[in-house]
Formats: sequence, structure tokens, C-alpha cells
Amino acid sequence: MDADEERIALFLDYENLAIGARDRLEGMRFDLRPVLDALAERGRVIARKAYADWSYWDEDRRSLTRSHVELIEIPQRMGASRKNSADIKLCVDALEMAFERDYVTTFVICTGDSDFTPLVHKLRELNKRVIGVGIKESTSKLLPPACDEFLYYEALEGVDVPAERRRRGRKGSRGSAVEAPPPEEQPPPEEEEQPEESPPLDQEQLAILIAQTVAGLEQSSTGPVLASSVKRALLRKDPTFSEADQGFRAFGELLRHLAERNVIELGEGSAKGDPEVSLPSRGAETEAFELLGDVVADLQSQGPVQLSGLKNRVRKVRPDFSEKKYGYRGFLQFCRAAATQGSVSLEWDDEAEDYIVSIP
Repeated sequence: MDADEERIALFLDYENLAIGARDRLEGMRFDLRPVLDALAERGRVIARKAYADWSYWDEDRRSLTRSHVELIEIPQRMGASRKNSADIKLCVDALEMAFERDYVTTFVICTGDSDFTPLVHKLRELNKRVIGVGIKESTSKLLPPACDEFLYYEALEGVDVPAERRRRGRKGSRGSAVEAPPPEEQPPPEEEEQPEESPPLDQEQLAILIAQTVAGLEQSSTGPVLASSVKRALLRKDPTFSEADQGFRAFGELLRHLAERNVIELGEGSAKGDPEVSLPSRGAETEAFELLGDVVADLQSQGPVQLSGLKNRVRKVRPDFSEKKYGYRGFLQFCRAAATQGSVSLEWDDEAEDYIVSIP
């Protein structure tokens, strides 16, 4: 085990997250998997605890149990004591762990509630790194500056919500009352209970997974990303991952194959057999920006080009296109980068409730 590896304790104020996602993200259900994937790129999660009255979140409880989350039951009571009891229990458990388990280096507090700001300050006083996670529109402005790092749920890989729609959807909803999501919005239990047996990744999916992982490690790491770090992050995301499933005898062989395809670049590392891994230089990315510009130019003659549906038009020209190969979480982020480079212009249109993409 790597002694320098971050050891993470995850605490979820679940009602805050579930209600925030429902009311601020147009009825979406909170999915823990994008959070776990983001944390896998930062270290090893050794404790997972979620706090709620689970009688209101029966289907969510099933999903969290399959993700090996310990469910802490906070029964509903009259008045404000309902809310405070969950907050206090989470704070007590987090501080107890901070004092009793010195090996825990990072605490992840998933909530948007400013009531947890004193907890964050105290954990940092105890020399613990604190990462916050919350729904942007339901997160207090006091909480993010108190943390060492704050991740907005909407921006995580795997959460596909148009940025401006998040802000506009359900502006007046407050989620003050705790109520279960309408049954019809929840997937049937039979679907959730299916065995998690997915077919092996194909070459394209594998390239995207490794590019995403390298991009995440580059953002969260202060030094070069080594092949060993990439392998550990992949195993944290999927403990069953094996390069042998793709026909490679070793992980280094897999990386060299992806380097030949220009998915990643390899450089000499500090130790023999552990090369540095990075995303391709701007050349391949610039080519992708030019492809986007050409597609927009062709469509522009027919009228304003909206962001929605544009990715499918790009794929008609190049079926293997994926912004994730270049380390971008989503197509909107890719288009913003293209706009920064001057390949396209990106402007929000209130009437269309969408971005309009054009040639400068």
C-alpha cells in the first residue's frame, strides 16, 4: 500500500443532496457514483457514511447499500430538531473519526448546508484536508471557501445537466419539506437489483476511461502523473479492472498501445518501468476544435446552431469523436475550450434556453 496515498472518509448529508438534486436539477435523482469516481482519482475511500430518515428514501437506500455506504438512521421528529439531529450526528461522527483514526488524511463532507462550516474549520485545525461536495444552486456561499477543495456535483463526470438549465430549472423550489420523490420517477426495484455484470470495455470505452482518469489526476495532483497512479485510480473506480481482459500482458503494454493511438503520451518517470502519463499535446485537440468549427460552419447557413444536438452532428462526420478523449468532462466544457482558442463562439440565448454556437 502506498504510504503517500490519501485515505478518505466520506460523509453524506443525504437529505440535503437528494432534495437539492430534485429541486435544482429538474427532478434528477442524486447518484453517488460520479462522486466516488472523482474521489477515486484523489485517494482511497476507507469509510462511507450517509445520514437521513431512510423511510423517505427507500430506493436511494438500495442504491447506496450496493455502493457499500453505511446508512445512519435519523428518525424524523417534530419541528427543527429533525434537521439538527442529522447535522449533529454527522459532526460528532466526523470529529470522533478525526481524533481516533490518525491515518485518515482527508474528510469529504457532501452537503450544501452552511451549518457544517464550523466542522470544516475544526477538521482543518486538526490538520485534515477537507473536500466539500454539493449542488451548486443549493450550496451556501459560506461553505466552499472554508474547504480545501469544493466539487460541484453538476460538474462531475457522469452528471449530464446543461449548466444554464441547472440555474433556471425550479428557481422557486426550496425543498423545505422532506418528502419522498414521486414513485413514478423512481426506477423499478427490479431494474436496480440486476446483478452489476457489465461486458468488458471495448477499446474505445477503455481509451475514454483512461483519458478521463489521467485528466482527473492531472487536475488533483501537484506533480507528474505516473502509470502506477493511473492503475491505482482505475482499480478504485472498478476493482475488477484488468488489462488482461483487453488482451494485454501488462499495464505498461496497454499504455504503450494507447500512446500509439494518441490517446495519451508517455514520458520517462522517476522509476524504471513507471513512466509519466499525460494527455496528448495541443495538436490533436486543435484538430478536434477545427472539426467542431467546420461542422458549425456548415450548419450555420441553415440558421442558428444550438448546442443541443451539435455533438450528434459532429459524430456524423467523425463517428469515433468523444470530448472525453481530450480530458473534458462534457461536450459543453469542450465547446468552451474551443471558444477560448477562437475556433467557435459560444453565447447563451434566453429565448432558446440553450447556447448558440457560431463561427467568430
